[in-house]
Amino acid sequence: MNKIYIPTSSAEQWAQFLAEPVNHWRKGYSARTLAYSWQEANGFPIEVGSVLSSTFPAVELLLALPEHQVPLPGGSRPSQNDIWVLARSQGQLVSIAVEGKVSEPFGPTMQEWQAESSPGKAERLAYLLSLLGLSSAPDATRYQLLHRTASAIIEAQRFNAAHAVMLVHSFSPSSEWFQDYAAFVALMGGGATENNMVSVSSRSGVSLHLAWVRGNASYLGK
Repeated sequence: MNKIYIPTSSAEQWAQFLAEPVNHWRKGYSARTLAYSWQEANGFPIEVGSVLSSTFPAVELLLALPEHQVPLPGGSRPSQNDIWVLARSQGQLVSIAVEGKVSEPFGPTMQEWQAESSPGKAERLAYLLSLLGLSSAPDATRYQLLHRTASAIIEAQRFNAAHAVMLVHSFSPSSEWFQDYAAFVALMGGGATENNMVSVSSRSGVSLHLAWVRGNASYLGK
């Protein structure tokens, strides 16, 4: 994994880090909408900062890395975070994995992901479940939510952060796919509501929190 990062001066520069820039960098889609929202905020977007500050007083964004890849065992494909953020609150570091959404689903369900089994997939699933403190994941669980949450924990461990947050920044006017997120929060032992942070105790030595934040719909037209 490359450890050299170049700062951006505009939202358009985020496109170069996408796996498929032509297909994914489109008006009204999550990658472009998220980029404009965060780049123009020059820190946390107002709605994100509001939710974070309910749990982390005076939270400060230290750095944000678009399309940040976090390696996982059991294969060559990493978990690619739309944004990974290192923040600070009252002297403690916070690792935040941000998943941007408009109308896109959270990828395959566990049943779909495991349809073609392999030793690598078995290794990865065992690792994710252990890291998240789960004995299993129901077939309807969205695989993306597992590895995105794992990313937040892994990077918290790497930077010695006390807290990890998996945050869905959704720009969907109808909150599409919220029920999939809510099912995942329930699996982790919490109850999900919009614009709210849910703390689900310590996982792998890190205090874990989950959040769904509704974004500013004006960025859908950027």
